[in-house]
Amino acid sequence: MGTRSKKEETAPRYLRKRRRVRESLIQTFLYFCAGVSILTTLALVIVLGEESWLFFGSHEVDLREFFTTTVWQPAIGRFGVWPLVNATMMTTTIAMLVALPLGLAVAIYLSEYASERARSVLKPTLEILAGIPTVVYGYFALTFMTPLLRAIFGDNVVEIYNTASAGMVMGILILPLVSSMSEDALSAVPRSLREASYAMGATKLETAVQVVVPAALSGIAAAFILAVSRAVGETMIVAIAAGAGPAFTFNPFKAAETMTGHIVRISGGDLSYDSIDYNSLFALGLLLFLITLTLNFISRLFVERFREVYE
Repeated sequence: MGTRSKKEETAPRYLRKRRRVRESLIQTFLYFCAGVSILTTLALVIVLGEESWLFFGSHEVDLREFFTTTVWQPAIGRFGVWPLVNATMMTTTIAMLVALPLGLAVAIYLSEYASERARSVLKPTLEILAGIPTVVYGYFALTFMTPLLRAIFGDNVVEIYNTASAGMVMGILILPLVSSMSEDALSAVPRSLREASYAMGATKLETAVQVVVPAALSGIAAAFILAVSRAVGETMIVAIAAGAGPAFTFNPFKAAETMTGHIVRISGGDLSYDSIDYNSLFALGLLLFLITLTLNFISRLFVERFREVYE
């Protein structure tokens, strides 16, 4: 340390390290922004935990009943969360069945087949879908997708409010997220892998499916898991199109209420503060938070496990 200081003292003036005030101010500001983000997240978790404890700590609530029964009617003291969780998982699964194959196909096309001109048109067009308000998607599901399903399967089979139409439109909503992140992962695969595949006589499709996609698997998987998190937390589409009222059913053409839809419907009513109904909203919010947090951890573990590093 002393040697370094001595060298700095003996160095010419123009080579000495100068204190850059502007850089220091920018660094401090960025550090402050990062700290605010972390503290905001911690504050959300603390508030959510405190309010949820008012629900789980109540003598009216039994944890075993909460996690094992299938009736959610807070007005009569029934707190089985499975109807809400089941509807959430159904809409999420349907959304993934729409978004994952379409998103991956779009990503492969943009990465491996599309010309620069086609990419410059298609990619911004897809990203516009992500900018449309979700309330518009909700009414699209109610006024277009539901009548379409009823025309195909019959009015007696498909109810006006159903999880199928909500899930399918939700898949359209998250399609840009899947395609954009997957396309970035595919484009990051080195050109040398493609050229080696072509040199072995593989076709473009074989190279894309058997070389490029496996090489970008970690990025594609991260995109899928983040899309699942987005679908689990989606609110307006399911609040408008899926149905109002908890129902434990595996029929996608029946009405059912998701966790987010239930929170929206109940929070807009005449709930008294600190009532068991009011506190149950925070319990559902905490459960949603834990589900999405778990998915994010799985995403990070998957990326670290299957990440490929190329020179």
